[in-house]
Amino acid sequence: MSRAVMRLVLAHLIQILVAALGGFVFHGLGVPAAWLSGSAIAATLWGLTGWAVPLPKALADAAMLTSGAAMGAAVSPAAIAAMGRYPGSLILLVIGVVAISAASTAWLTRMSGWRKADAVLASVPGALSTVLAVAADRNAEVASIAIVQNFRLFVLIALLPSLVVVTGGGGNGGALIGEGLPIESPEGMAFILLGGLALGTVFNRLKVAAPILLGATIVSSVSHGTEWVTGVIPPVIATGGLVLIGLFIAERFRNLQRSTLRRALVAAFGSFTVGMVVAALFAGVAAWLAGVSFANGLVAFAPGGLEAMTVLALILGLDPLYVGIHHLVRFLGIGLVLPLLIAWLQRRQPEAAE
Repeated sequence: MSRAVMRLVLAHLIQILVAALGGFVFHGLGVPAAWLSGSAIAATLWGLTGWAVPLPKALADAAMLTSGAAMGAAVSPAAIAAMGRYPGSLILLVIGVVAISAASTAWLTRMSGWRKADAVLASVPGALSTVLAVAADRNAEVASIAIVQNFRLFVLIALLPSLVVVTGGGGNGGALIGEGLPIESPEGMAFILLGGLALGTVFNRLKVAAPILLGATIVSSVSHGTEWVTGVIPPVIATGGLVLIGLFIAERFRNLQRSTLRRALVAAFGSFTVGMVVAALFAGVAAWLAGVSFANGLVAFAPGGLEAMTVLALILGLDPLYVGIHHLVRFLGIGLVLPLLIAWLQRRQPEAAE
């Protein structure tokens, strides 16, 4: 038994080292958001070898906890005061989510021949766990839907940082998070991490999206926004959290059959392109209304996952508060509306449930 445990521990250590190496290489090449995108790509390639092992939930939670604590450290009294500019942007977000989903659904049904209910599930921007749960419950084409959703997330993590830099946004591309800034006191760090874990546990019982990340972000944001805690968590710890999140993202691409992958890739590429164009149009208007940069708007409206997009804002030097609020509103809205929408579509098209 002890030998088996040692082998498992060694497999995890090697996997984390591979992901960290990917981040280090991307950092050396000057790629934006190097530690997140590099680790995700390296871990995905490692998964193709067949030697990958599932990321323990404790490590995934630790990654979300440290990332949430790092995000909250960017909040200041001035940033909180600026939230009064966001209502118009959030209204556009709701309209934008509908427009992105409609455009991607139209592509999948008309160009790829998908059933309407399956196309809607594949086109919903983000909230993958909710989407797949609904897909499984409604007997939809889960594998194809997962490929389209995961393809979108992977491309966003791999390419969006560079796109943000090209548009003139972002200033923290490959650096360690918080590098060169004052470090939090041990007492402040312990309060944020333990408080974030406690609040995240409550959110988990309430079935809130990304509970640990959200709990740590809220505790850290309140602590820094009131200036009760100042400084950032050690850059090495924050960056290690990004490497683990890269592993977390890469796991979504494992166990997919290659034949299914090939059939769905063309549909995924078309769906992503159409959805991203629509998202960029809404992002430009929303950024103007909120008084933030286009780069902030682009990441806030990008059809990616809550955790990945919010963390991406942090490591690109954007406004994680603005981005995080938009993705949280989107996720909660999808969770409330999607099950009802799919049930209605399948009543209109019974063959979609077969």
